[in-house]
Amino acid sequence: MEAGLEKHQSEAGGAAPDGGSSARSDRAPRIYTRTGDAGFSSTFTGERRPKGDRIFEALGATDELSSAIGLAGEYSSEKGHTFVEQLHKVQCMLQDVGSNIATPLSSAREAHLKRTSFSEKPVLELEQWIDSYSEQLPPLRAFILPSGGKSSAALHFSRAVCRRAERCVVPLVQAGEADPNVAKYLNRLSDYLFVLARYAAMKEGKEEKIYIKPEA
Repeated sequence: MEAGLEKHQSEAGGAAPDGGSSARSDRAPRIYTRTGDAGFSSTFTGERRPKGDRIFEALGATDELSSAIGLAGEYSSEKGHTFVEQLHKVQCMLQDVGSNIATPLSSAREAHLKRTSFSEKPVLELEQWIDSYSEQLPPLRAFILPSGGKSSAALHFSRAVCRRAERCVVPLVQAGEADPNVAKYLNRLSDYLFVLARYAAMKEGKEEKIYIKPEA
């Protein structure tokens, strides 16, 4: 799974499969492996596919999404927002999203499926969070531009990245290569990030800029 953070953390670690130390444990592990130099990378099922394959496009978008949420979480933490723990949980869930994407059903064995399955439970949890924050927000009466302070703007940016990640995943679901719940999760996540951006602006007393049609 050569996709940003997943590639670096999975290939640079020094632990042996049985939990013991590897032969290189006395030295710092190398961050580079050279295994992708020919333009191919591996799925969790062991397939070698071109790095331009839509699976790696989806993995890369998901990795970028987690990074964007991490940045939004840092800004939000500086402002003392209590939803930061939810953002951390979302980042952890995106690791599971990536595992499912990296396990194409066309080549997955039963052991793979057990380790990378993705249920509907996280989707329902997001819906609960969305409803909770929506109830506290003023009615939406105009098109909002990404704004409302650093926390809010970073959450809006995360929402936009999330929509792109969803667009990358949908073809995989339609081809029967990924679980439909993964696409549902990303769809709800974009809604959650939008509502949360508005909530952050409200809590910080920041103005949300609205769309005004330019004069001709």
